Amino acid sequence: MRRGLVVRPRRGWLADPAAERTLTAAARFGVVLTCRTQASLLGLWVHDVSGPPHFAVPPHSTRRLPIDARLHWGNPLVPRDPDQLVDPIENVLAHIAECEPFEQALATWESALNKSLVTLDALQNHVWKPAARAVLAHATPFADAGLETYLRIRLRWLREPLRIQIWIAGHRVDTLIGDRLVIQIDGAHHVGPQRTEDIRHDADLRLMGYHVIRLSYAQIMFDWPTVQDLVMRAVAQGLHRAR
Repeated sequence: MRRGLVVRPRRGWLADPAAERTLTAAARFGVVLTCRTQASLLGLWVHDVSGPPHFAVPPHSTRRLPIDARLHWGNPLVPRDPDQLVDPIENVLAHIAECEPFEQALATWESALNKSLVTLDALQNHVWKPAARAVLAHATPFADAGLETYLRIRLRWLREPLRIQIWIAGHRVDTLIGDRLVIQIDGAHHVGPQRTEDIRHDADLRLMGYHVIRLSYAQIMFDWPTVQDLVMRAVAQGLHRAR
């Protein structure tokens, strides 16, 4: 400590000065990282990582922190060790369901399922609050990113089959509507060799009779009405049906 190689957040704890700041804060204040803060640290899809950190505290705690933070009171679904700094994944998902809008919560749940941090069978064995039960009822392990979850949930009213992350022509497609309408979502990694491979795969799909619509992150996140109109018109023209 004198040499600055470690710091003491509070009595009984030592930390690397370069440690994740929210972990150090949890040790300092005797709280537990949870909700979207812990979900982000686990590499899960989180709609928005800005804002104050989220911590869990005991149900009857009167604790107030000297920093800007979002506190979650209540009994945990999975008991916490007194020295635990981070919530188990089930507790994280329970808080996400209560804290985030349904669509955003579902995207985080499906990200956890896709990364095999939990399974549907295991989740169904817990007693959830109403918000979490609603999320669980719609959750699948197939969405590779939150945008795919958003697309599926926002288009379910079409009452057409929507299949996520299925293999066609040797590659996975993000979403298949009906028999022939392929929706591909381009993220930041769709550049260079990846972009070239995407163009080649699109050509293969077209030669096989599929219709391909490519969408960007910005379109789904910030211009959904235009995206929905595009898909509706494609369905109206029967592009989702095998000819």
